[in-house]
Amino acid sequence: MKHRKWWILAVVVALFLGLGFANLSVPERKVQTDISHLYGVRDPQFLRSMGLMLGPAIAEGNQATVLLNGDQIFPAMLEAIRGARQSILFETYIYWSGDIGREFAQALAERARAGVPVHVLLDWVGSQKIDDVLLQLMRSAGVQVRYFHPLRWYNLGRLNNRTHRKLMVVDGRVGFTGGVGIAPEWTGHAQDPRHWRDTHVRVEGPVVAQMEAVILDNWAKTTGEVLHGAAYFPPLAPVGSERAQMFASSPQGGSESMLLMVLLAISAAEQSIDISNSYFVPDDVTRRALVAAVRRGVRVRIITPGPVMDAETVRRASRGLWGELLEAGVQIYEYQPTMFHCKAMVVDGLLSSIGSTNFDERSFRLNDEANLNVYDAGFAQQQQAVFEDDLKHSRRITLAQWQARPWREKVKEAVLARLGALL
Repeated sequence: MKHRKWWILAVVVALFLGLGFANLSVPERKVQTDISHLYGVRDPQFLRSMGLMLGPAIAEGNQATVLLNGDQIFPAMLEAIRGARQSILFETYIYWSGDIGREFAQALAERARAGVPVHVLLDWVGSQKIDDVLLQLMRSAGVQVRYFHPLRWYNLGRLNNRTHRKLMVVDGRVGFTGGVGIAPEWTGHAQDPRHWRDTHVRVEGPVVAQMEAVILDNWAKTTGEVLHGAAYFPPLAPVGSERAQMFASSPQGGSESMLLMVLLAISAAEQSIDISNSYFVPDDVTRRALVAAVRRGVRVRIITPGPVMDAETVRRASRGLWGELLEAGVQIYEYQPTMFHCKAMVVDGLLSSIGSTNFDERSFRLNDEANLNVYDAGFAQQQQAVFEDDLKHSRRITLAQWQARPWREKVKEAVLARLGALL
C-alpha cells in the first residue's frame, strides 16, 4: 500500500512537471532565415505580400482615429457601447476593477438589459483581478461573459496560450483596438507614474468586419457558439480613404504570422522605422532585420519603458539585447514620466501598425494577438507626430552609456536576455 502511494505521488509530480515544462517552453521556431529587401512599402508588391501571402485582404475605404491615453480612449469606447443597437463584442486581456471597470460593467449591463446581445471574452490569467461584483452585475443583466482558457484539468497544457488582444466591435460597424486594458492605470492622460501612456484606435469602414471575425473566432473556440447574421456582419460602405487590414495571430492558426508581418515590414523599409513598444525583447532574427535596415540607410528609432516599468525583469532582459542594435546605429530611447505601454510601428511614413503585439517571443509565438495595419500617409503622419512628442519625454541611451553599466547590471541583464522567451 505504501509503495502504491509513492507510485501515485511520483506520477502526479511527473505530470505537473511535464505540464510546467510545456507551459514554460516555447514552440519550435519556424522563422529562422532573414527576409531579403526586394521592394519598398510603396511598391504594389509589398501590399500584395501583406494582403495575400500573410494576412487578410487589404480593405479600402476606412477611417481610423488615433486615441491617446485614457482621457480620450475610454470616453470614445463608452460612447460606442451606450449607443449600441445590434451587438457588442469585447475581447480583452486585462479587465480589472476600480471606477473605470465599474463604468464599463454598468454600460455593458445596461445595453444587455435593453435587449442588445453583449459578448465579453476575458483572458483567464490577465483578468484575475476583476471584482466578482462586476461579473455578477454583467451576468445578471444578460451579458455573456466567458473566460479564455480558464484553469481546467483538461486544458492545463494550453495555460501558456493567452488572448492578449484588446478588441471591441459595436453593431458590426465601429471597432477599437490598441494596447489599453480596463484598469485604473490606463485612466487620465499619462500625467504621473500611476497613469500609463498608451494608444488605441477607433475605426470605421469595411475593415471592421475583419475585426469582428477575429473576435468571433475566439468566441467560437471558447463557447462553441457561432455568431453570425446582420447584427454582427452588416453591409459596410466606405467611410474614408484609408486602406487597412486586421492582422491576427494565434498558436492554433499560425503562431508566427505576426512575426512574419513585422519582419516583412522591416525588410521593406527604405527611409524610417519608428517603433513604440512596452516589452521590447526581440529575437535574433528580428534584431538582424533591424540591423540590416540601418545598414541600408534606414533610420531606426525605438521607444521603450524607462524607470517606471510594471515588469522590471522584462526591462532588464530588453537592455541585455541592445548591444548589437546600438553598435549598428539603432536609436533607443526610454520613456521617463510613466509606464510606456504603447505597441505601434510606423514604416516609411506609410504603414502604421497598432495593436496588442509586443516585440517579444510571447507575443510572436505564444499569445493570441491582433494589430490594425493602416496603409495611409496621412494617418502615418499623425502617428509620427505622436512618436515625436513621446521622444520629447524620453531619454536616449547611447552605446557608451550602455557599455558603462555597472557589472552587476550587465550580468543580470545578460542572464535575463537569455530567458527572454519565458518572461
